[in-house]
Amino acid sequence: MDDCVRLLLVTFPIQGQINPSLQFAKRLVKMGVNVTFVTAFSALNRITKSASATPQGLTFSGFSDGYDDGSKLRDPAGIEVQNSGSKAVAELIKSEAEQGRPFVHVVYTSFLPWAGRVARALHVSSTFLWIQPATILGIYYYYFNGYRDAIRNSNSNPTSAVELPGLPLLSGNDLPPILVDSSAFDWWALPLLEEHVGILDGETNPKVLVNTFDALESGALRAVEKLNLVAVGPLIPSAFLDGKDPSDTSVRGDLFQYSKAYIEWLNTNCSESVIYIAFGSISAVAKEQLEEIAHGLLECGRPFLWVVRASEEEKLSCKEQLEKQGMIVPWCSQVEVLSHPSVGCFMSHCGWNSSLESLVSGVPVVAFPKSLDQVTNGKLIEDVWKTGIRVRINGEGIVDSGEIKKCIEVVMGGNEMRSNAKKWKDLGRKAGEKGGSSDKNLKTFVEEIRATLVE
Repeated sequence: MDDCVRLLLVTFPIQGQINPSLQFAKRLVKMGVNVTFVTAFSALNRITKSASATPQGLTFSGFSDGYDDGSKLRDPAGIEVQNSGSKAVAELIKSEAEQGRPFVHVVYTSFLPWAGRVARALHVSSTFLWIQPATILGIYYYYFNGYRDAIRNSNSNPTSAVELPGLPLLSGNDLPPILVDSSAFDWWALPLLEEHVGILDGETNPKVLVNTFDALESGALRAVEKLNLVAVGPLIPSAFLDGKDPSDTSVRGDLFQYSKAYIEWLNTNCSESVIYIAFGSISAVAKEQLEEIAHGLLECGRPFLWVVRASEEEKLSCKEQLEKQGMIVPWCSQVEVLSHPSVGCFMSHCGWNSSLESLVSGVPVVAFPKSLDQVTNGKLIEDVWKTGIRVRINGEGIVDSGEIKKCIEVVMGGNEMRSNAKKWKDLGRKAGEKGGSSDKNLKTFVEEIRATLVE
């Protein structure tokens, strides 16, 4: 291990960013970089790997965001989060330098523009790690650089075309809701994204590391001439990508009982016969929508594995019928499930981690998006990568059981979708392998950091 190459990785405290950031850190460690992983204490407590499984060269540090007990982060853009995080990161950089162990580079993820400002103020170079697709970053960049009105106006006619340079043809229905709907619940993200874009605009040829791979988004990675977007994904556990680190599965020991039960159940089903349903770690599903999903599953008559929180499971009126046909669990290791041969379809909220995991596992998707990047991811899945179909919402804002059944049947019987999914599986795994495009890109990034030590 080269003790001179020390990198500070600052990550936003939600699971959707913790997971890919942790995989990014582990890959850097394998390349001889010492990484200190920094996030809020509330998130550190949720990091799934035990201390004994943490690779040498990876350490952790935290700061308070006001939710240290693990309660839901209600104000992610709050001044307390920024002040506490900025102070903690600055003190860590200064104290390590004083002890002769300086950080030579800082990497920071979405919604943490203050981390980049702190690094610059202390004369440490920094790089932005974008954990969503390159297409989404391109959309945000253009929104803040000349296309705001065109994007906003699409709200009055959601099916009209929105043409952004270098990106797939989109409509208002394909854009992140926060750009077209002022009442979107994740409104807090917009000023932070604007600040990120402003920081990038103020730099010369800024490099942004992106959790994607070259073959998947070759056009989007080059869509914004101002930005040097570098693909370093898919950032998923090695055990499910190249199989070279079987210990890296992200399955928590305290949840092993669930893992054993659902894997044993999956083993009893035929190849590509099971529908897997999961909507991420944050989004809640309303009772009426849960009921429609339940009835859609019952109507299609296929076996399913459905991740339902305990608080939501109580809302199901037909739980007994459901459990005769499939299995309901409060948690699962998603990549473990998607990698199982009996899984033939993934009904997903289309968060980027889930979307990448489905692609790398070769599983077609029933896209059920809601917010942030999910809507655009659903568009890419359906119309660009052609590995799934998006559900259509009725006039009451609900996806009814008939639509759910129809989409499941289309995906389960879609040979072209399944063929495309297997194609992206092969390309995604190849990108992450030693000598693959993303592996080469990350090695180049590390070499550039090392080069600064001898200048």
